[in-house]
Amino acid sequence: MRKNTSGPRFKALLEAANISTTGFAKFWGTEAQNVHNWYTRGVPAYRMEEVSRLLSVNSEWLKTGEGTKESAHLPAASNGDTFDAQAIRGVYTVVDPNDIDLPFFKETPHTNGSGKTHVILDPDQTIRLPRAHLDQLEVRHTDAICAHMIGNSMAERIEDGSILAIDRGLTQVVDGEIYAIEHDGMLRIKYLHRMPGNGLRLRSHNSAEHPDEVFRASHIEEQRIHILGWVFWWSTLNKRRPAIPFL
Repeated sequence: MRKNTSGPRFKALLEAANISTTGFAKFWGTEAQNVHNWYTRGVPAYRMEEVSRLLSVNSEWLKTGEGTKESAHLPAASNGDTFDAQAIRGVYTVVDPNDIDLPFFKETPHTNGSGKTHVILDPDQTIRLPRAHLDQLEVRHTDAICAHMIGNSMAERIEDGSILAIDRGLTQVVDGEIYAIEHDGMLRIKYLHRMPGNGLRLRSHNSAEHPDEVFRASHIEEQRIHILGWVFWWSTLNKRRPAIPFL
């Protein structure tokens, strides 16, 4: 097993893109000291793929310094403007003056056979939304990403398989709002409520099958819970096609 020596390369990538330690830490929803530790200890293995994709480099190169630096998976922009890594909010292309293609993130198994999952960018999929929708809600275009709803915890409001739009610029908890979180590599969509001592309450719309979960601050750190952003839009298909009368 090759040793993880990604620290210096990770630090150099941030410096080249003019991304501060504090700015990157805010993006991940963690403390600057944690990111600073990556400079010497290396990017954690469970974050390697996502960090590599966001910084547009090959994960093996980032981890070991071997192989090609450039990522072979990120699509090149074809029409319009593409924001660079300085925004650290994902890559999108302006397709039309009125529409924007947003990057799509997904929960997928680790390649190490551990059975665990993580949330990474899907380079083969984007979702197009009207620019006016984002502007109306004051969502910065470079903060917006998309993902799928997984499971029935938010039914009947957000059905399993629905497409979600997430504002990564809003990670501060407003009680009762819907947020996307990554919980030990698992993508979860929940109502969030603040609790004393920097704790969190996770609430499902389908509370009959999914009771409330309460996490203290220590649990949040131990279980690697971080808020990806506020869910501001979703698509939900009707469960059934209506029967046509008199046929």
